[in-house]
Amino acid sequence: MTGTEGSPLAERLGVARGVILHVDDLGMCHGGNQAFLELAAAGLVTTGSVMVPCPWFREIAEAGAADPRLDLGVHLTLTSEWAHYRWAPISTTSRASGLIDDDGFFWRDVASLCRHMVVEAAEVELRAQVERALAAGLRPTHCDAHMAAAMLPELLPCHVAVAEAHGLVPVLPRRIRFAPDPAAYQATVAALKHRGLPDNFRGTLAVPAEETRAGYERMIEGLPNGITHVALHCAVPGDLEAISPLHAPWRTREYALLAGGAVAGWCAAGGIVSVGYRDIQQLWFPATNTERNGGLKPQGRYR
Repeated sequence: MTGTEGSPLAERLGVARGVILHVDDLGMCHGGNQAFLELAAAGLVTTGSVMVPCPWFREIAEAGAADPRLDLGVHLTLTSEWAHYRWAPISTTSRASGLIDDDGFFWRDVASLCRHMVVEAAEVELRAQVERALAAGLRPTHCDAHMAAAMLPELLPCHVAVAEAHGLVPVLPRRIRFAPDPAAYQATVAALKHRGLPDNFRGTLAVPAEETRAGYERMIEGLPNGITHVALHCAVPGDLEAISPLHAPWRTREYALLAGGAVAGWCAAGGIVSVGYRDIQQLWFPATNTERNGGLKPQGRYR
């Protein structure tokens, strides 16, 4: 028994229990960019995804263009949730698009987006974000969805089509919290499952300081067989405290835990193998993406 039964991705990778340590929200702020770059250089996270419309996109794009070994995706973005720190579409300034609130930015939440968006305008925006990432010199490996907005039923076909057109892995959880048409979402996932999607999803723990270490240790030690995508939101201290005093403490504590090697240690002790999206991309598009990634091969931790 390899422990890969029932997991096409784990079976193809030859991994019984693997983890994708993925840093979301890159480009949102300087502290998030610096946390990812530092942790990736030390081998303490494997991959991350970039919010193209955000103020610090150019910083992470320049880093990714300069170092094609960085495993980066596009964090498809249609919402702007912070109180005083906002971003807007890159494809339009028109309120008629339904993408822009009264202040001139993306809507703050998915429910507001659903009530107002023009689907065709949202599709143009998703394509524009991937195209700008490519134009900035990034070699993305995957795309995922900020606040799951690009996985709305009206947008999911475009999400998958954009990924396919650019040789990217669409990062789709097996289930999502909102699914007005669960059967349609599950049909999309089922159609892609044989190519290799993560089996499980976990995420940042927004817990008090005294619960942080024990909570993350339980999460890592309890990872099931198969490949688990862990959506992290770490940041070095600095600008995030002004952006969101509420969220900064648990994001910076997450960074400290990762930087101190605790998460890597728990993975090693449990025989949990680190996997990146370049590894998975190569399974989905083997010939095309070796060329697109400048000849870079998968990281091969499990070979």
